[in-house]
Amino acid sequence: LPQKYVRETYPSLTEADVFLGTYDYDKFFEALNCAYEGQRVNFVGCGEEPCGTGRVVSTPQHYAYLKIADGCNNRCTYCLIPKIRGKYVSYPIEELTKEASLLGEISELILVAQDVTRYGADLYGQVKLVGLLRSLTALDNILSVRLLYCYPDMIDDALIAEIRDNPKIIKYVDIPLQHSEDRILKLMNRKGSRAEYLSLINKLRNEIPEIALRSTFIAGFPTETEEECDALCGFLREAKLFNCGFFAYSREPDTAAYKLKGQLPYSVKRARVKKLYSVQREISDGILRSFVGKKIKVLCDGIDYDNNRFEGRAYFNAPDIDGKVYFNSPKATQGEFYDVIITNNDSYDLFGRTEDFQK
Repeated sequence: LPQKYVRETYPSLTEADVFLGTYDYDKFFEALNCAYEGQRVNFVGCGEEPCGTGRVVSTPQHYAYLKIADGCNNRCTYCLIPKIRGKYVSYPIEELTKEASLLGEISELILVAQDVTRYGADLYGQVKLVGLLRSLTALDNILSVRLLYCYPDMIDDALIAEIRDNPKIIKYVDIPLQHSEDRILKLMNRKGSRAEYLSLINKLRNEIPEIALRSTFIAGFPTETEEECDALCGFLREAKLFNCGFFAYSREPDTAAYKLKGQLPYSVKRARVKKLYSVQREISDGILRSFVGKKIKVLCDGIDYDNNRFEGRAYFNAPDIDGKVYFNSPKATQGEFYDVIITNNDSYDLFGRTEDFQK
């Protein structure tokens, strides 16, 4: 809010003592000191770029996120990020590699940006994600790397080959598709089509049979018909993605989509989200059921105290956005991998035990 509307909010929101923008982390303590002294300050736009502000790790010690770029050039009609965060800016490979090397031993390093697959295009004149992956996976302290926010039109043969052939890269890709129907995708200013998305999914599975794919979709975009929502349901059944997130379209002021006619009532949007989740729930349940009776490798994230068991994730589970694997074991250490025999599932999680667990 301060980053985008500081001119309007600073004069009117007089009860707020401190205004900081999205890049102003290094001004935080100075701003607090000013506030303690009774000064009202506006430091929006006064900070350093994020890569130069140091690192605060807020995750458990065995996994960490690495932000490889900021901003976005995609200009989706529903999104404010380009106006808030600015144009796409990649951070140098050398700086990212150094940052990763200082994290200590990391079982899972998760790469994030508004568009991970565009990495390096602005800085090096060509996409350099494969080069970054090779630099990061060469570090002895990084056991594995996971990719989030990979735009479908930027996933090329070189990236697919690197995911397939590099043993440190988790066979998992998060691809935000947002919709399946060509008319809606065009209104969203999204690249690609239903046919191209299905072709990419099939290509990834042909090259990497064990790959886990997840995506996100927006329901109730302006003018979306019930038939188009049903077509998206059909796409989900055909794509058979491991995990999906569904969101009701949010009408954000100062976006191109805000001005579109055919805005849908919230009740319609929520009903469509529920419909999509219902379809995906059956798909996910079938996929997870296929693991029952099998042994899979699980990274222990900690203890589920409410149910007196451990919780962790398989390669097809990213933290916070996907399901978990709950398992019984005589003992387990956070950040270590365990072979877990899967005994049950629901539509979101798996349940199991280690071989040495006795009931």
